[in-house]
Amino acid sequence: MRSEYLKKRENDKTKTQMFYAKKGIITEEMEYIAKIEDMDTELIRSEVARGRMIIPANIMHTNLEPMAIGVASKCKINANIGSSALASDPAEEVEKLIAAQKYGADTLMDLSTGGDLDLIRKEIIKNAVIPIGTVPIYQILHDVKNKVEDITIEKMLEVLERQAKQGVSYFTIHAGFLLRLMPDVAKRKMGIVSRGGSLMAAWMMHYHKENPFYTAFDQILEICAEYDVSLSLGDSLRPGCLHDASDNAQLEELKVLGELTLRAWEKDVQVMVEGPGHVPINQIERNIKIQKEYCHEAPFYILGPLVTDIAAGYDHISSAIGAAVGGWHGAAMLCYVTPKEHLGLPNAKDVREGIIAYKIAAHASDVARGRGNAIAKDNAMSDARYGFDWNKQFELSLDPERAKEYHDETLPQDVFKDAEFCSMCGPKFCSYKITQKIMDEHGEGIKKIEKFTAEA
Repeated sequence: MRSEYLKKRENDKTKTQMFYAKKGIITEEMEYIAKIEDMDTELIRSEVARGRMIIPANIMHTNLEPMAIGVASKCKINANIGSSALASDPAEEVEKLIAAQKYGADTLMDLSTGGDLDLIRKEIIKNAVIPIGTVPIYQILHDVKNKVEDITIEKMLEVLERQAKQGVSYFTIHAGFLLRLMPDVAKRKMGIVSRGGSLMAAWMMHYHKENPFYTAFDQILEICAEYDVSLSLGDSLRPGCLHDASDNAQLEELKVLGELTLRAWEKDVQVMVEGPGHVPINQIERNIKIQKEYCHEAPFYILGPLVTDIAAGYDHISSAIGAAVGGWHGAAMLCYVTPKEHLGLPNAKDVREGIIAYKIAAHASDVARGRGNAIAKDNAMSDARYGFDWNKQFELSLDPERAKEYHDETLPQDVFKDAEFCSMCGPKFCSYKITQKIMDEHGEGIKKIEKFTAEA
C-alpha cells in the first residue's frame, strides 16, 4: 500500500509524519486513517502537528496499514511477543504475530532476547501489517554478549539504525532514567522492574556516568527523523508493585521524559510516553493528569496498570481493569498483559487471551469518552440479542470464535441458531421472550399506564 505513497517523498530530507503535518500537508497515511476511523483529515493533521497523535509508520515498512495513536482517535492496544534464551523459534514468533493481528492488536512489540534477533525481527516485519516496536537495548546487550560494561554509544546507535532499516516503527528507549534518581530507587520495595531500566542502572553505576541514551539523544533523533521511527519514551522507573506507585522515582523520570518530548518535537520526531505499571485504581486518574502536564499531552501508552499485585495467572484481568480506567481518563494506547505475566513466556493462546481482555478495556474506554461512535456497536449487539439473531451476535463479538464455541457447547445444531432462547434460560424462562410476549399482548394496557402516570 505505502510504496506508492513513499515514492512521492523520495527527495525529502525529512520524511516523518510530524514534518508533513507541521507544513500543513495531509499525507496518504492520514487520509487512510480518516477513512477507517471516520475522522476528519484536518483534525488528524493538526493533532499530529501538535504532538497529541502519532502515526508510527517507518518508511521501510511498506506493507504497513497506517494507524494512529492519540486521544482524538480510538483507544489502541499493543501486544508484546518475543523469544527468550529458553525459546527462540522465528516461526513461533510469527505464529504469535498472526494471532495478535487476527484478534485485533493495533501494534506489536518484538521483545526478543534470544536466538537470531535480526532474523526473528525480519520475519515478523515481513508478515506484519501493523506497526512493530522494539526495545533496542535487548539487542544491544545481546550483541555485546550480555556484558553491560561493553555497551558503547557507538554500538547503541549502530543497533538503532540497523533496526530502523529493517522497518521498526517505534523504539522504546530508556532515556529519562538519570543517575541522580538512583537514591530514589533504593527507597523502593521492588526497585527497578523494567528490564531496560535495570540495564541502564547497571551501566551507569559501573561507569558512574550519565545514561547514554540521554547523552546521545540528539543522535538518536537523527536516525528516527531519517526513517520516521517514532519514540516510545520508556518508563524505566515504572512501579512494579502498588507500594511503589506514584513515588518520586516514577514522577521525576516523567519530568525528564517531558523535556525529551520537546527536544524530539523540535526535530519533527513523533513521541509517545510510556506509563505505569502497578497502580491502585484510585491513583490512575491522577497519573494520567500528571503525564499530560509534564509531557505536554504527548500520547500516553500505559502498561495495564495492574490494580492489584496478587492476581498471578489472571493478571490480564487485573490489568485490564486498570487499562479501562486509564483509557477512560485519556490514555491513548494500552499495552496488554497476558495470563503468563510474572510467570513465564506467553504462547499464541496467551496472546489471544491478553488481546481480548484489552480489546474489552479499550472499547469500554472509547464508550466512556464518546470516541468514534463506539456505542453504535453495543447498540447493534443489543438489537441482535433482543431479536435472537445468534449469528449477528457472533459477528459483533470481539472474539466471534469464542462466542460461537460457548453457544455451541450445549446447542450445536444449526436449528438452534434461529432459536428464541439459549441454554441458560431455555424456552420457558427467557426474559426477552417473556417481555416480548407482554408487549404483544398488553400493549394497550401499557399505553394506559403511561397516560395515567403522565396525568398524575
